[in-house]
Amino acid sequence: MFESLSDKLQEVFSRLGRKGRLDERDVDEALKEVRQALLSADVNFKVVKAFMARVRERAVGHEVLQSLTPAQQVIKIVHDELLVLLGEPSRLAIAPQPPTVIMLVGLQGSGKTTTAAKLALQLRKQGPRSLLVAADPYRPAAVTQLQTLGKQIDIPVFYEERRKPPELAQDAVKHARQLNLPYVILDTAGRLVIAEDLMRELEEIKRRVQPHEVLLVADAMTGQDAVRVAEEFHKRVGLTGLILTKMDGDARGGAALSIREVTGVPIKYLGVGEKLDGLEPFYPDRLASRILGMGDVLSLIERAQQTIDQNQALEMQRKVKTGSFDLNDYLKSLQQIRNMGPLEQILDMIPGMGKLLRDQRLPAIHEKDLKRVEAIIQSMTPYERAHPEIIGSSRKRRIARGSGTTTADVNQLLNTFKQMQQMMKQMSGAKMPRHVKGLLPGAMGDMSSLAGGAPLKKRPHVAPPGRRGR
Repeated sequence: MFESLSDKLQEVFSRLGRKGRLDERDVDEALKEVRQALLSADVNFKVVKAFMARVRERAVGHEVLQSLTPAQQVIKIVHDELLVLLGEPSRLAIAPQPPTVIMLVGLQGSGKTTTAAKLALQLRKQGPRSLLVAADPYRPAAVTQLQTLGKQIDIPVFYEERRKPPELAQDAVKHARQLNLPYVILDTAGRLVIAEDLMRELEEIKRRVQPHEVLLVADAMTGQDAVRVAEEFHKRVGLTGLILTKMDGDARGGAALSIREVTGVPIKYLGVGEKLDGLEPFYPDRLASRILGMGDVLSLIERAQQTIDQNQALEMQRKVKTGSFDLNDYLKSLQQIRNMGPLEQILDMIPGMGKLLRDQRLPAIHEKDLKRVEAIIQSMTPYERAHPEIIGSSRKRRIARGSGTTTADVNQLLNTFKQMQQMMKQMSGAKMPRHVKGLLPGAMGDMSSLAGGAPLKKRPHVAPPGRRGR
């Protein structure tokens, strides 16, 4: 998410930091590069123009040019203006009397049906089950898809054959009211393009059910098209919020920076993955921090707290600090990370880590690679996991046979583990939450091993002498 923009901005600010004192010319040159980075990220031209005018007005003032840390002052200004651009956090409206009716609209292919299920799952964490409504009878298998997703998350799906969507939606709200269900989520029909018949149908559904939220589900990868679509839907049905999907698949992310400014409609959720738990509430401050390469430790902590036992985290923190963690701990931390979501997303939340990994040109991570690392460790004896230094050539051959890999794969993992131990000793004094420190061994080691054993620091690796095993 925002990898390209983030990397370019960090380069600009890094050069500013090396200059010490700044004059107006230095600031203008830097802001010119910031402007180009935003345009390259597919941010709307008018949005960029207004944003840069606000930044420059503050950046060339006495506050920055006379500061002892002018580069840091410029970064703070850009951060503050990003928050203005992204708007205030906005949560779902709640009806005085249940149910709260949430109407999802959007074009076909934006991920609307999957988002409906994701939203139902997230709302269920707050209380009773919602009611999903299959109000898209036109797209082949749309109803079946929603019913299948509903079964996976144990959420009821309302559907009646041969009913027009406005009537179906109205009946669904009555049904939810009778059962005292807290939320009704309407999955309405989409089209490949904005069509008049689609808009009239949506207007009729809105008239009949009076939804408390009308949320546009927009594909962030469509860039400026997402902004134009949002404007058109807002004009016809009056949007109350936005859900941007496929944010993890777009390195530019310009839609997220443009769409709220252009429409005036708040972003409420971001879709970040294909799994049904891949929907995040939108926090402008966290997104601004990610864009500027500061990571997103708060989101990382929240994910960790949901999946990691506190006592295990404390124990892992102790082992990280003392350098006493072994391959058993490595395997545990790797499995915990996998439960939190895609590894690239997790590492990108650690300040500076995403750019470090991208600079090393690490390959994409696939499920089969993660399974291979686990298989190698699980093919070791408990003593070998606790004392990897005893693993010699004969043991490596046995482990490779047991895991269906090669001795080169085993060597790669062991070398990576050694490098990771050294790095963790260096990082043990860093100020990080214990949940984050507990994750670092598995994350750092796994990323390096999947990269072919390339060290994360740009220095040659000398393998330590090992004992021949039996």
